[in-house]
Amino acid sequence: MEMNVYSQYFEAQATFNGVERRGALVLLISDSEAGRISYKAAVSFFPHRDPEDFSVSFDAYFEKEIFNAPGRRSKKREAAFLQSLRSEIDTIAAEHDARVDWGHPLNEARMG
Repeated sequence: MEMNVYSQYFEAQATFNGVERRGALVLLISDSEAGRISYKAAVSFFPHRDPEDFSVSFDAYFEKEIFNAPGRRSKKREAAFLQSLRSEIDTIAAEHDARVDWGHPLNEARMG
């Protein structure tokens, strides 16, 4: 079962497929199946043309698996992943000439 442990929108700077992206959806995703648990850091850059535009486009979606092992969800493990999430997302964004503006969230964080 896949689940968003954390999700939050931020201002961002990027251009993909000729379209300027001014927003980013940042996610920590858990996936448990058949006695295994995995976690991914993910980011999707979207146009955010006005304050009401949260239509996420998936042509600029990137993820990185940060954990995969036998077991189940752990609050302690998730807290550690949340501590390193910004660093993981910054690395992913830099690989694509993009940037998440952590100082300008567009909504409150959602924890799952």
